[in-house]
Amino acid sequence: MIAYNAGMLLRRVVKFYIDGFRSMTLGRTLWCIILLKLFIMFAVLKAFFFPAYLQGGDAEKGEAVSTELTRRAAPEN
Repeated sequence: MIAYNAGMLLRRVVKFYIDGFRSMTLGRTLWCIILLKLFIMFAVLKAFFFPAYLQGGDAEKGEAVSTELTRRAAPEN
């Protein structure tokens, strides 16, 4: 009985949001802008400004992390 009510509630909530998105006019444009900005932030900026430091096998990754942690713990004067 409880699972049936939860399923019905979930179905009603999903239908509510689907109907809401269908009737949007300005909101659709805003969602397109939001998705475009997210794509730019995560795909384009990540590719150019955040290089992959940890490439290679497990030993190389461990060495890179160890070196970086030691360098940050004892900065050069």
